[in-house]
Amino acid sequence: MIIFSIVTVTYNAADVIRATLESVEQQDYPDLEHIIIDGASKDNTLAIVNEYVKKTQQDFPENRVVKVISEPDKGIYDAMNKALKMVTGDYVCFLNAGDRFPVADTLTRVAATAEGAADGQTPAVLYGDTDIVDSEGNFLSHRHLSPPDNLTWRSFRHGMLVCHQAFYARTDIAQKVKYDTSLKLSADVDWCIKVMREADSQGLRTRRVPTVIAHYLQEGQTTQHHHKSLMERFTVMRRHYGLPTTIAMHLSFVPRAITRKLKRGK
Repeated sequence: MIIFSIVTVTYNAADVIRATLESVEQQDYPDLEHIIIDGASKDNTLAIVNEYVKKTQQDFPENRVVKVISEPDKGIYDAMNKALKMVTGDYVCFLNAGDRFPVADTLTRVAATAEGAADGQTPAVLYGDTDIVDSEGNFLSHRHLSPPDNLTWRSFRHGMLVCHQAFYARTDIAQKVKYDTSLKLSADVDWCIKVMREADSQGLRTRRVPTVIAHYLQEGQTTQHHHKSLMERFTVMRRHYGLPTTIAMHLSFVPRAITRKLKRGK
């Protein structure tokens, strides 16, 4: 049976962390480890996390493990790199404070997709759709970009078609790729592309989970610093696809952005 490693990075997240932890706790899939990397929070985050650890130990003593580290770090991507060193499951997914699994059988659906590969090959990446929610978990919208049925590292020329929280990387591949901590908002885009490039070099495929597998909190860092995020994403795309392709693709994004603004204005 596949074991999932779920990573949650936190810092002063007491207002939103409980919903994330509850969504993991409610999963009907038995075998998982949950790695929580806290940046030495000064609020009530760790108290909530410790409650969750005790409850998990009581309810799932044999097949669920929660690992917690709380110490200062150099930012979210440094924390994610720490987590990658600790992962022992077959697949790793990053579900950060405020984000959550949509339904109780989310991981069961992801596992079924991995195990149902027609060629018998364990996919390098499993991915699915994402919905945007508010801090109360209320549905706001479907993510404006939808993942294709055949995702490759070249797909991200068209934008980040898969949300980071809906991207499950095979651990043996994920641990070969570090998050670039020189990037402050878009190292997740860079990391996903690098993971898929590594998969491609090994002749491994990706598989789409045909459903929503992540609820993404609207008030994330990328949302709050949208312009800086776009600038960093340009840098990431230029690294992987070259300057001419990146400029051409960004010009093609303009009509899409205008259409979204018009829709929001209605």
